[in-house]
Amino acid sequence: MQLSEQQKNSLDKAITAIQDRNFYAHHPEHPGAYGEEAANSGKAAFEQQLNKPFTQLLQTGTTAQAGDETSPYTGQKLGITYPTTTTDTLINNANTAFEQWRKTTPDTRAALLIEALEQIKNRYHEIAHATMHTTGQSFVMSFQASGPHAADRAMETLALAYQELTRFPAQKTWTKPMGKFAIQLQKTFTPIPHGIGLVIGCSTFPTWNSVPGLFADLMTGNTAIVKPHPLAILPIAIFVAEIQQTLQKNGFNPNIVQLAVDTPDQLITKQLAEHPNIRLIDYTGGNTFGDYVESLPNKITFTEKAGVNSVIIDSVRDLREVMRNLAFSVSLYSGQMCTAPQNLFIPEGGITTTDNENIPFETVVDVFKNEVAALVLNPKMGAGTLGAIQNPHTLERAKNAVHLGATVVLSPLDIKDTIFPDSRLISPTILQADATQTDIYQQELFGPIVVIVKTRNTEHSTALAKAMAAKHGAITCAAYTTSNQTAQQITDEMNQVFAPVSLNLTGFIWVNQHAAFSDFHVTGGNPAGNASFTDPNYVNKRFVWVGNRSIA
Repeated sequence: MQLSEQQKNSLDKAITAIQDRNFYAHHPEHPGAYGEEAANSGKAAFEQQLNKPFTQLLQTGTTAQAGDETSPYTGQKLGITYPTTTTDTLINNANTAFEQWRKTTPDTRAALLIEALEQIKNRYHEIAHATMHTTGQSFVMSFQASGPHAADRAMETLALAYQELTRFPAQKTWTKPMGKFAIQLQKTFTPIPHGIGLVIGCSTFPTWNSVPGLFADLMTGNTAIVKPHPLAILPIAIFVAEIQQTLQKNGFNPNIVQLAVDTPDQLITKQLAEHPNIRLIDYTGGNTFGDYVESLPNKITFTEKAGVNSVIIDSVRDLREVMRNLAFSVSLYSGQMCTAPQNLFIPEGGITTTDNENIPFETVVDVFKNEVAALVLNPKMGAGTLGAIQNPHTLERAKNAVHLGATVVLSPLDIKDTIFPDSRLISPTILQADATQTDIYQQELFGPIVVIVKTRNTEHSTALAKAMAAKHGAITCAAYTTSNQTAQQITDEMNQVFAPVSLNLTGFIWVNQHAAFSDFHVTGGNPAGNASFTDPNYVNKRFVWVGNRSIA
């Protein structure tokens, strides 16, 4: 199977965008771009799945059905069950499929995977409802993150892998001059995949965080087992089903990719992760299990774990504009993002403006509190920005944050969603702590919890943020300053602990956003993880170059 002209064009654009670090979108991100009927048909398709077995998977060896997803918006179980099987069956299926898949060319793999993405495109609206009612994301975020943005990440990884797999010639006549004669060897260079990859998904971004590893495994010739979080299965199940159907339609074993499903009381993740035939593991989730995955012998791991993301405020041009941006950043999806800011470091003496006007610490805190309250209590913006809290434990932790020992700046407010009155929904809890109270803010508090930390000065703020990143990891860092010198100092200090810095973001761009074909995402330099999506190491570690030679 060869790449079509259109597929090759898309692939070339993606490769160019990766090299140039420029914007590229494989599919439009606006829900209205997919036709007038797409919204209604997508919703209908989702609703038709409820309270039924999911029958679209083509993998073999099913022994039972399982599923325990509950909508954070309605509190009702989705009632969808998925085929389950034993670990040994999953491994045996993957080993058998590997014999066919490893021998395919990069062109064939790329053509199949791009074709699968085109089929998935037709289900973006359905995937959006599936994501919304498993993760608690708003509909628009669900559509963008789980649909076109996830596809961008898939295409990005696919393109990166294609470039690396075709870096060297498949065969070469090698000549070494030896004076009056020359030695000639016929050499071949073959990228050999490791075998089976395991992709362990999270409950908050079930496709966006899973498809990079999935497409990286598949594009490099490995087979893949996708193990989603038991509370967020449906979105990635649709992806897997479409890939399986594309494979089978083109004469390939659908077991090249399989879905592995469990329930909270019958977990199989450790069984799979520890299996000796699993050679590659992609993991998104908490530190404890992530550290365990990284400790497993004879595995190549790619992780995105927890981090403590900081905001350093030194000086501003417009305080309200800055605080409005930060209010949205901490409220978006109720802080349930690996890139969401948690700690705001503000000097006790306050901050300055471009006119060298001093704004007292108390005023900065008050403006931030008021901007958060104004956003979440806005009937047109609040519920849609916050979404719903995915896990009841996250809701409980956010409510109990008022007892952590810090000063409560803003207690959690009950927010009503007029469309889904039973949704799990509260405003962010805002706390104020002294710099010495590290036990409060040095851990990831995941969810709608923000800690304002009073520091001696900007240098102290930077030192604390740097220490947090070095010890606990950081995926993002935001900084606000009107001084070029201070900006350089903050950037230099945070980059030493491999944390990227976003400077002076205002308006409609937030520190939470890591755009496809632009950011490395997790840099791999601190404890937050090593899944640097656009670093060639992300794909190169999934295969090995082997050279053979013979006399020409």
